[in-house]
Amino acid sequence: MNKYYYDLHIHSCLSPCGDDDNTPNNILGMASLCGLNIVALTDHNTCKNCPAFFKIAKKHGIIAVAGMELTTSEDIHAVCLFDSLEAALEFDREVDKKRIKIKNNIEVFGHQQIMDEDDNVIGEEEHFLPLATNISLEDVPSMVKAFNGVSYPAHIDRQANGLMSILGTFPETPYFSCFELHDGKKSEEYIKKYGLENKRFVISSDAHYLTDIRDKQAFINLEDEPYSSSLVRKRLIEWLKGEQ
Repeated sequence: MNKYYYDLHIHSCLSPCGDDDNTPNNILGMASLCGLNIVALTDHNTCKNCPAFFKIAKKHGIIAVAGMELTTSEDIHAVCLFDSLEAALEFDREVDKKRIKIKNNIEVFGHQQIMDEDDNVIGEEEHFLPLATNISLEDVPSMVKAFNGVSYPAHIDRQANGLMSILGTFPETPYFSCFELHDGKKSEEYIKKYGLENKRFVISSDAHYLTDIRDKQAFINLEDEPYSSSLVRKRLIEWLKGEQ
């Protein structure tokens, strides 16, 4: 078992709210400087920068996780992570069918750039990504599970798009084994207030700028023998599901 420092919620320049400097190379370069071992790319309602992210991560010795910050029909944000790039891209195609397609206004919201491993722009998402999808919170866990992934409410300690600010409680159904905090100092407060003692939690940056990525702090101990990046991803997903 080894200790892995992580950040499981980072946006690239594909998210319109993400800075244009948040290219896959720059994110992983900063993550390396911060001493992180596992990093998830979680753009709004898309995984299309994950292929480049995976290729670059190998150069930095960082374990990449393909993910998405899904916006539910209730306008709640949920982090969705997958044990393989292929599964994430399949999920991406399924979510795309359930998105509300309104053309992005670049002058107002910014670019939505798809990059290759050399940070060349190879495309741009035409439709505004952060809009609520037609996927309800009730359907998120089962939908993600069908693609060998795990889902959990994002930044429940924030007002904007947070589970608590919208619902006022952590629901029994749908079942989530885990939740995310932006500020780890609030963990005891939220666990006690909402009765979350039986759930695991992660602390992630929700970085939209390179300077948002934090020095190594939060970590998870994972079984990783015989070592491979795919095994670590699998063990991470299992841990988030409460299976380890």
